[in-house]
Amino acid sequence: MAGVITASEPSWIAPFTGLSQRDFRKLVTILRREGADAARPGRPWSLPLEDRVLLVAAYWRTNLTLRQLVPLFGVSKSAADRIINHIGPLLALKPRRRFRKDTVLIVDGPLVPTRDHSVAEQSKNYRYSTNHQVAIDAHTRLVVAVGRPLPGNRNDCKAWVESGATAPVGKTITIADGGYPGTGLVMPHRRPRGGELTAWKTEHNSEHKQVRARVEHVFARMKTWKILCDCRLKGDGVHHVMLGIARLHNILQAP
Repeated sequence: MAGVITASEPSWIAPFTGLSQRDFRKLVTILRREGADAARPGRPWSLPLEDRVLLVAAYWRTNLTLRQLVPLFGVSKSAADRIINHIGPLLALKPRRRFRKDTVLIVDGPLVPTRDHSVAEQSKNYRYSTNHQVAIDAHTRLVVAVGRPLPGNRNDCKAWVESGATAPVGKTITIADGGYPGTGLVMPHRRPRGGELTAWKTEHNSEHKQVRARVEHVFARMKTWKILCDCRLKGDGVHHVMLGIARLHNILQAP
């Protein structure tokens, strides 16, 4: 059965990946160099690498169920499941290890509604969610690090340390909101009890808020991949999704 959606037809690429045809081809070339299309024992893939990447991106972008998605690609549900489990981790963002001396990072912990209750907990959005600590470059707005997902009821200050996101960031100047006390990150000034902030602290908080808003804009763009609004994958699936979408966002954001 011939697939309805295929990467050989350029008009399908942008709606289902968010990438231009040129960027999509570049991504596939990089994955092929990294061994994503290497020969393996057993039955060969029913789709070429380009269509497998498109299938995974379409799954993330639309958040259709597999039963809804597989007729569009002409494969079985089990084949699509194997493709997602294979290609998803290969799309993962690799954390940056070196930064310029003048680099400033921004960190926050977006909540991703997750149906696997073994990795999620009820959070402030009243849904079972996972907390993902994400650090971006304040200048380029590229994602530089993503921590492992933690239950959504975990405080950001604890999640920042426990997720492992601190390792790639190191001692780079990093700003955050007021939910990271005791972490050494640059936070807004707190109003003293029974008093008011001085003029310069108020001005500093205003500037801090304007810069930190960039990370919220990044999350808004990442959530155009609808799976981040309701992830049905189990186990490490939500982690692979966040890393993969971070990589797609960076490709889209790169000059």
